[in-house]
Amino acid sequence: MIVMSETTDASAAGVTCCAPLVGEPIDQREAEQLAGTLKALADPARLRLLSIVASAEGQEACVCDLIEPVGLSQPTVSHHLKVLTEAGFLSRSKRGTWAYYRLQPEALSGVAAFLTVRH
Repeated sequence: MIVMSETTDASAAGVTCCAPLVGEPIDQREAEQLAGTLKALADPARLRLLSIVASAEGQEACVCDLIEPVGLSQPTVSHHLKVLTEAGFLSRSKRGTWAYYRLQPEALSGVAAFLTVRH
């Protein structure tokens, strides 16, 4: 047996359904930029690479030390590192024949700031 309960019309009673905005929503340009940044992070291998660099001494690692831990080929690791560098999460410097990648903490702070409540 289904029992129907009596409902009231909240809008007729002057009650709003949602709280008003407390901050400004992001605009289209910011949304597109953030989507690109988040897309760079939306890959398990990239997240692992970023975490390896972040936990390395001085938050810097040689590409030669990044291949084995993720179990991918050198060209694939290089591709992922390039994506993370272009997104601003890593910087790259060349020393002899090796490339070194350094974490750019401000990029992570920017994403974290967006993901927290904006007031």
